[in-house]
Amino acid sequence: MKADASPVLAAGESAHCITLADRVVPYVLRRSARRTIGLSIDHRGLRASAPQRASLREVETLINKHADWVTRKLNEWQQRKRPEKLRIVDGVKLPLFGEMLEVRLASGANRVFWSTFPGPTLTLCLRQPADTGRQLEKALRSRAQQHFAERVAHFSAQLGVKQPPIALSSARTRWGSCNPKTGIRLNWRLIHFPLPVVDYVVIHELAHLRELNHSRRFWAIVESICPDWRDQRQALNRLAAECPGW
Repeated sequence: MKADASPVLAAGESAHCITLADRVVPYVLRRSARRTIGLSIDHRGLRASAPQRASLREVETLINKHADWVTRKLNEWQQRKRPEKLRIVDGVKLPLFGEMLEVRLASGANRVFWSTFPGPTLTLCLRQPADTGRQLEKALRSRAQQHFAERVAHFSAQLGVKQPPIALSSARTRWGSCNPKTGIRLNWRLIHFPLPVVDYVVIHELAHLRELNHSRRFWAIVESICPDWRDQRQALNRLAAECPGW
């Protein structure tokens, strides 16, 4: 059954809803080459991943089996305070790869300047205040693209895979994706997270070039490069709910 709300869906995803103890729970079902059905809950809600051959009945049987866990986790996420929308004013600070970046505003021709002393600073020289948000995102995207390219090159060599093309994503529901034919997509907002979390996402997507599923072999590949991937995945889920927006 389709959910009333229409979340932003990626390829291979579909929206559904299920009733658990008189509560209608929307969820997103993603089909892939994985071998088992898995459930996860984060700031986006309930998500199920299933093999192509699995029926919807099998998926919802598993959800019903874990109904208490699903309900408890959804309640925990709903009780978390969502971050307020960031007001971009002179001197505002936002996270950048585990540090705090200070944003300075000045008049100019829509140019940006980065500095590292006495701490990470980004100066936006703006034609008019209305350009602030757009220029800030443009600067952060550029810095994200540069960093991601360096990390993808580094971990591609470690994993023994050909370095894939990289594209930036701004999806609200996914931090990365991999397509063996077109390369990997990484959410530019990862720039707000600590470096180990970013590395985990990069390694995760590159590992799909060797194992296009989430089997034990896939996680063994991830763990060979990122032994603490479980901790980093938990950190990613936690930080996702705190990611700044404007």
